[in-house]
Amino acid sequence: MKILVANDDGIEAEGLRYLAEFASSLGEVTVAAPKYQQSAKSHCVIIDRPFEVVELDTFDYIGARAYRIDATPADCVRFSLDYFPDRFDFVFAGINSGLNIGNDISYSGTCGICFEAGLSGVRSVAFSAKSKHIKQAAEYLRPVWDYLLSKDAFSHCGIFNVNIPPEPKGILLTTQGREYYKDKFLPAEEPNMYYAEYTLARSPETVINPSVDIDAVLLGYCSVTPLSTRRTDYKAYEEMTFN
Repeated sequence: MKILVANDDGIEAEGLRYLAEFASSLGEVTVAAPKYQQSAKSHCVIIDRPFEVVELDTFDYIGARAYRIDATPADCVRFSLDYFPDRFDFVFAGINSGLNIGNDISYSGTCGICFEAGLSGVRSVAFSAKSKHIKQAAEYLRPVWDYLLSKDAFSHCGIFNVNIPPEPKGILLTTQGREYYKDKFLPAEEPNMYYAEYTLARSPETVINPSVDIDAVLLGYCSVTPLSTRRTDYKAYEEMTFN
């Protein structure tokens, strides 16, 4: 099995190392990650300039090829799927420093990696955890993988978004929630400059549905959410077609 491992936190990120190490227990690994931190780049790609690709020996200790790419997370996948002659069986993204749940999926560079893989028909999994609990999350990768296999998950969907809380109580199949953070823009010290201040929009006290990713994680469960690259509103399409 051939696995491409990528992230949006950069080639030197702790979570990338743990994920690559886990992937090496499953098959042959190639690592392709951004030169710099690229969080919240979503599915952004570079189309107006060439970008640098440098091979590194960083992951020689697990027998993996590694490439530092001066581009976006999605570009790391685009480049790898085109450049390497052998087709990858899976793309793993993460382990992201920070949860990717609810509306944050739209902004996530980690999920953007998986959407890019999905456009090429390659199965993918995005892994995320709270920033201070990356090592703990890495210890839960095997149970998550076993869960996906036990559910024959990839015969149903090609993209899964996984969020691992500290000391998970178990694994729940979930849908995507909505608002997790609220944004408020405040003036900076410099004239005409503003910065975003983020506050939590949800708390364990407001949990109402553990089948939603946000609620599941707040309750202490690992959430596994099937995702799709398709943006068509099929309900609206059907209603308007037969109206």
